[in-house]
Amino acid sequence: MIRRLRALYGRYEAAHLRLGGRGTEIRDSSGETVGYVDQLVLEAGRLRVTGWALAARVRLVLAGLEAEAAPVLRRPDVATALGHPETVGFDLSLPARLDDLRRAEAPGLILTEEQGHPAIPPLSLSVPLPGRARLRTLAGFGRDLVLAAPAVVGWRLTRDPKYRARVKARLRLATPRTTGPLEPGLFLARPLPAITPQRITIVLPVYNAFDLLKDCLVRVEAHTDLPWRMVMIEDGSTDERVLPFLRDWAATRDQVTLLENPQNMGFIASVNRGLAQAMAETAPEDGPDEGPIVLLNSDALVPAGWASRLIRPFQSHDNIASVTPMSNDAEIFSAPVICARQMLEPGQGDAIDAVAQGFEPEALLSVAPTGVGFCMAMGRDWLARVPELDTSFGRGYGEEVDWCQKVAQLGGRHLGLPGLFVEHRGGESFGSDEKRALVAKNNQIVSHRYPEYDREVQDFIAADPMRTARLALGLAWAGSLSEAPVPVYLAHALGGGAEHALQHRIAGDLQDGRPAVILRVGGARRYQLELISAQGLTLGQSDEASTIARLLAVLPRRHLVYSCGVGDPDPVTLPDLLLDLMAEGDSAEMLFHDYFPLSPAYTLLDSKGRYHGAPLPPQDDPAFRLRRPDGTEVTLQDWQAAWAGFAARAELVVFSQASADILGAVWPDLATRIVIRPHALRHDIPRLIPPLDGKPVLGVLGNIGLQKGAGVVVDLATRLERSGAGSLVLVGNIDPAYALPAQAQLHGSYAVEDLPGLAARYGISHWLIPSIWPETFCYTVHEALATGLPVLAFGIGAQGDAVRAAPNGIEMDFDLEADLAQRVLDALSLTAAKGGAHDVKDVT
Repeated sequence: MIRRLRALYGRYEAAHLRLGGRGTEIRDSSGETVGYVDQLVLEAGRLRVTGWALAARVRLVLAGLEAEAAPVLRRPDVATALGHPETVGFDLSLPARLDDLRRAEAPGLILTEEQGHPAIPPLSLSVPLPGRARLRTLAGFGRDLVLAAPAVVGWRLTRDPKYRARVKARLRLATPRTTGPLEPGLFLARPLPAITPQRITIVLPVYNAFDLLKDCLVRVEAHTDLPWRMVMIEDGSTDERVLPFLRDWAATRDQVTLLENPQNMGFIASVNRGLAQAMAETAPEDGPDEGPIVLLNSDALVPAGWASRLIRPFQSHDNIASVTPMSNDAEIFSAPVICARQMLEPGQGDAIDAVAQGFEPEALLSVAPTGVGFCMAMGRDWLARVPELDTSFGRGYGEEVDWCQKVAQLGGRHLGLPGLFVEHRGGESFGSDEKRALVAKNNQIVSHRYPEYDREVQDFIAADPMRTARLALGLAWAGSLSEAPVPVYLAHALGGGAEHALQHRIAGDLQDGRPAVILRVGGARRYQLELISAQGLTLGQSDEASTIARLLAVLPRRHLVYSCGVGDPDPVTLPDLLLDLMAEGDSAEMLFHDYFPLSPAYTLLDSKGRYHGAPLPPQDDPAFRLRRPDGTEVTLQDWQAAWAGFAARAELVVFSQASADILGAVWPDLATRIVIRPHALRHDIPRLIPPLDGKPVLGVLGNIGLQKGAGVVVDLATRLERSGAGSLVLVGNIDPAYALPAQAQLHGSYAVEDLPGLAARYGISHWLIPSIWPETFCYTVHEALATGLPVLAFGIGAQGDAVRAAPNGIEMDFDLEADLAQRVLDALSLTAAKGGAHDVKDVT
């Protein structure tokens, strides 16, 4: 037990203990400064060193490992301050543990000077060993372990992976995405009450942007569904087409007033002139009441029926000072991703607003710390109290924040309106470079005047009260991109290999210009819906399948992809959920990262941890039955029948012939739908030179639990220790339920690119893949085979397929009744007798 706790604490310490050293100058042999180490950090099992150097190469060394690169990263700060070239930066990292810092020489930098320059002496880097920091980490481990105790008990009693996930979450060994609930009542479910007709006044400052100006005005005329007037302010545009066009346009429309600035006065002064004119104008006695004033940019394109939706909140709520709609570029009111600009193609804005029109007007109407002036309705009574924007903000940006904050101090409220989407071709008036400079300068003014404003904005972003609308509008955007279906992946929240494969596939989607949707199960709530785009992530959670279905119905075309449903509280219902989400013309795909659709025991191991082959009914073993939350029991036959319904609509994708054989044995009538599509390795792995002499050192790759052969590894390490016939090193971690013997080396987490250095450090002569379940692909066996060293694996599943086909693979017979650790020892012995690592294929 003590060894298990020590191993678990080692993982905890690697994840949470952070050590940092001081920066230091890099000098050449003449004493001249030729660089600087900015950052020296040990964190999450890696030592990272960053800085800059006037050198040809920089090499980081520690405990026999090296990382090397030319200093070519951009460092404009160095160029500006010292006049050196920009491309002098470096960022190097190595796998490292506290033991490496205690036992090895201090990490060092070895720099190769540029030709013709003085030599640069090696630099020793000092990382202070922990004192109080380690005590705090140990105390945190004790606290978190106590909090994890109920989940530990649940795991030991049931082996349900959700308890393992809870243990990792309590120990903060996983970083779950957190979000809030989705609003089930977003979409319209009742007739809308009529609003009182009011005349709005649109204040439209104009400076250049001629083509957008025409589109803006055409849309105002065609799409404004209330009586309206417009005050246009022409601000000395340099484009000679603008002023004649505005004069002609205004001359033929009685409700339009054109103000011409004698010279360019800037955005704020133009707006103030327009606001004063708008406040002075009143409707005729027999006309409608005067409604809000709408500040509208000439690069904002309003959709059909926009005006009545924008002013409705003024009539249904008290003390409303401003209302801002959603947009593709409107800071905290942006969709699909908050505070991220998304350019739109013609027609996309209208398609997105068509979804917004279906929202319940009161749902998610949210109080915000500010409005955004691209399209902002402003209450006349509040404009009477604060009639102008502050001209100290120069040509613009931040002035509407200042107005909103002044009004808020007087009791006015600012609302975000989910039920209206206005396209914004932002930045057209000033240009992006000028905008960035103005924003930076004016943000400082806002922060100085209103010290709480930044916190209010961050609180709004963190809470995101409009997330459901943002997600729905984001789905509308995704669906409007092309005729191609949007991929919707059903995935779990447990991490691991299936998640890595999913993220790799989504990266491919994004590279091809396609956003992706994940319906994730097994989290804090039953469902988590995620929209992933190049701009970022938008997500929300719900326990209601109907809420998820209504949101996904926004997508006109879907490609449903089952990735993995392990961890769902009632997984036998998932196939029907997927079928319900499929509309006519949608396509589907099932990915077999494990065998969950074939058995509740997704690794096909029985309750005693043994593999018997393809799971075929009847099965009495409890591992192949499931008890639902309502207490009813699902037999293996019922389980497979439930999943077969969705499988019959999908392409069945497996990653090895072994998986295809298992799947075909369970569903022979679906054999024609099976496609074998092996993964490709994502890293180039150099071939390694095996040790020429000495006792064998068996390297085990990966995070090893029950199905990955943890019992075999512990048994094998114990026998190697007793016999002295060799040694074992685990390059990865082991389930805390298993305790390695004291002499077995446990490296901990690693990156694939570290394998050559780690193999050399530990003197690894053979790799062992100890899995006792039929893996569906097994990246680790292919990574190990790519090194050229002998690789041992049992002859089941994808790992058996891989070693059987590789010249350096060693297939070991798998037998339930056999002593599997002894099988490994026998294979090692035969390998040595046949010539060691140089001739292994016939050793079986």
